[in-house]
Amino acid sequence: MGVTIRLPRRPTIETERFDAIVVGAGQGGVPLAQALAGAGRRTALIECAHVGGTCINYGCTPTKTMVASARVAHLARRAQAYGIDVAPPVVDLRRVRARKREIVESFRQGSEKRLAQTDGLELIRGTARFVGPKRIGVFTQHASCTPSTARPPAAAAPREERAPDRQLTAERIILDVGARPARPPIPNLEAARPLDSTSIMELAEPPAHLIVLGGGYVGLEFAQMFRRFGSRVTILQKRGRLLPREDADISDALAEILREEEIDILLEAEARAVTRAGDRVVVEAAVAGAARTIEGSELLLAAGRRSNADLLDLAATGLEADARGWIPVDEHLETGVPGIYAIGDVKGGPAFTHISYDDFRILCTRLLDGDAASTRGRAVPYVLYTDPELGRIGLTEAQARERFGSRAVRVAQMPAARIARSIESDETRGLLKVVVDREREEILGAAILAPRGGELMSLLQIAMQARLSVPALRDATLAHPTFAEALNTLFQSWED
Repeated sequence: MGVTIRLPRRPTIETERFDAIVVGAGQGGVPLAQALAGAGRRTALIECAHVGGTCINYGCTPTKTMVASARVAHLARRAQAYGIDVAPPVVDLRRVRARKREIVESFRQGSEKRLAQTDGLELIRGTARFVGPKRIGVFTQHASCTPSTARPPAAAAPREERAPDRQLTAERIILDVGARPARPPIPNLEAARPLDSTSIMELAEPPAHLIVLGGGYVGLEFAQMFRRFGSRVTILQKRGRLLPREDADISDALAEILREEEIDILLEAEARAVTRAGDRVVVEAAVAGAARTIEGSELLLAAGRRSNADLLDLAATGLEADARGWIPVDEHLETGVPGIYAIGDVKGGPAFTHISYDDFRILCTRLLDGDAASTRGRAVPYVLYTDPELGRIGLTEAQARERFGSRAVRVAQMPAARIARSIESDETRGLLKVVVDREREEILGAAILAPRGGELMSLLQIAMQARLSVPALRDATLAHPTFAEALNTLFQSWED
């Protein structure tokens, strides 16, 4: 006679119904959750790590705080050029780190306080996965979700085998789970214990020799920062120049500035293998087709980011990421499943805080006001926070000539050394470049590699949005001496 073994049933979890669920407390998710709750929609905001997303915790706020410290060290070394004698600066990276942590914590606490004061909004700590159509399981018993230790995941976590601690459903679900540093497929990489854009900001001492893998925005900001902290720095850039999406004259000008600060730049450099022996990291690379060995003390991975969509089990709700791992959306930020939206970095495209916040504005307008707001024609400004800054808006010269034809385009260009305020401040490095529609005399795009480059770019962006003509800017009475006054001179400096 057989024996029947009855396994205990998993306890049935009651599905909690909300009007809206926001997964991820990033720069779009937080204000959207507050707006939905403020409009009387019962809203759940699920966050595993820290409130504020990449920007406050691992991106804009901590990096620009440390960039500021690095600039002070740089100016101290140049003090004699201003007629000031000071002792050589000593960089205490622990104090730099403490200052960074304090500012990050203040921003984070401010966001959490505002969330706690929002009626109708519940902040739920835990990891979120889809467990069915428009049903989300929340796993709250995770050490990685302890706010004091939470950080971006290095890889997708193993699928939970146990039942979730809570199960939620809503007709409107917004995904704001962001992205994380990419890990390139290099042999022995993990054994070499590389740094990424988060872990490098937790170093207690500047590395003796920092090798930076990647010549994009993240890599260049950290390269200059740690050179100014006292590290020797070598950049390995896979492409033939830095910032390959920019015009060649802009990327070349920035490369010259970095080389002036004794940063080594290796172009057409591809890492083939990495090893670590004690306090040494060795990169075997092909540089312009020739084998080369680069030895340093730390390796920074700055070769892009990847989507966190793989953490969500999208298939359970009928969604599928694209070939690169991003969640496809239409111009209204809606995914292929009606009622599920994606905002911020997880959907691909420009990965900037101001884009995430504009996603919030678009979706808030659509969900609460019923207006057909969209991403169509959205301006995408951005700034590289090297010193000098590179502010960018609109088309590059190459893009404009390809789109409209060379005869339809004019270029105004001049060195930053022609700005009076730059000379007075002894900040003369850089290049200003504006691409103009020849017939309409309106700005198509700008690249401002100069002191206050981001602010100057923003002036040009406003002019573009207002469709101001070049003569209006050229002939404007701008205060002297300001960096903005450069616009008077720039539009008298045509290449043709």
